[in-house]
Amino acid sequence: MPFAQRISRVRPSATLAMAAVARSMRAAGKSVIDFGLGEPDFPTPDVAIEAAIRALREGDTRYTPPGGTDDLRAAIVAKLAAENGLAYDKKEVIVSCGAKHTLYNIAQVLFEAGDEVILPAPYWVSYPDQVLLNDATPVIVPTREAEGFRLTPDALRAAITPRTRAVILNAPSNPTGAAYTPAQLAALAEVIAPTSAWIISDEIYETFVYDGRAHTSIATISEEIKRKTLVVNGVSKAYAMTGFRIGYAAGPAEVIAAMEMVQSQSTSNPTSISQRAAAAALRGGAAFTKTMVTEFERRRNMAVGRLNKMPGVRCPKPDGSFYLFPNVEGLLGKQDGTRRLDTSSDVAAWLLDQAGVLTVPGEPFGAPGYLRISYAVPYETLTAGLDKMEAAIAQLA
Repeated sequence: MPFAQRISRVRPSATLAMAAVARSMRAAGKSVIDFGLGEPDFPTPDVAIEAAIRALREGDTRYTPPGGTDDLRAAIVAKLAAENGLAYDKKEVIVSCGAKHTLYNIAQVLFEAGDEVILPAPYWVSYPDQVLLNDATPVIVPTREAEGFRLTPDALRAAITPRTRAVILNAPSNPTGAAYTPAQLAALAEVIAPTSAWIISDEIYETFVYDGRAHTSIATISEEIKRKTLVVNGVSKAYAMTGFRIGYAAGPAEVIAAMEMVQSQSTSNPTSISQRAAAAALRGGAAFTKTMVTEFERRRNMAVGRLNKMPGVRCPKPDGSFYLFPNVEGLLGKQDGTRRLDTSSDVAAWLLDQAGVLTVPGEPFGAPGYLRISYAVPYETLTAGLDKMEAAIAQLA
């Protein structure tokens, strides 16, 4: 029996596929250093764990409202006000089963056939497929390494048409770590303001900014822009709670209500226990996050220096997130015996085979010639993986 046509438009998640490869290799007894999956290696903070245990012991194991508990929504409202300078009511916030689910709910509510959605490239691998699954068309706008992989106002202006339904901004970015200054966001907002396009601002990596930078949400630029923006976030990255599956969005009440209606007919509600843990993390997890980010900055600095000493590799220093996006075009055309490396996918496969180091090639991110390396691994593991990469690359003809 044929599948629905929408299935033919999408591909499996490249990052999850690489994680599956690493698991299967380990199961076969092979040693793999995994730089693939974006998952903090820190243990979930005690404040969240204890809240989850209390929820279980107190019998908080039932259905909740589809859009999240009042308590968690209140914690999110307080967080957005205190940390982002954004004022929302609880009716302007929805809690979902992870930020990816939040983004999919937005796509379900806003996108349909004939719509265009602007995606700056490199982009997170799921953005174009979520657009396609909801019958809209991804419009890919390349960014340049020389410009810090940031979307420019001129490039955005050239891409917007009367069919543009939304612009997805992810800052700090997965995979490049690119972030924006308030002035850069204001310049993009000026282009979008006179149009009917929505802004979907994915801020899941907001806490991971370095070198004294501070995160700014584009929704703070003006009240006009705030009314056009859906701010997406979650607890997975900032509090090392990926398995708890709690994401959220804040935006105009009518959009949030439509998302809640969709969610009520799909997942119903996020897990009650996870919601208790997330509320506790938002209220009491700041010290944990600060410690984690300090360590991630240390890892970033070391890894960038190491990669830039490897022949054929050039690694820009990212503003934030916990990914490096080295340019490996200098390795293309090299040969290891009879094996020729013609693409970054070839390089990633070769590093896995020869060095036992798993990276993600740039092609699924819309950026051939690059690799994504997650440094959300212990410092010693990161060092060992870079040693293996360096040794392998040094032997290339």
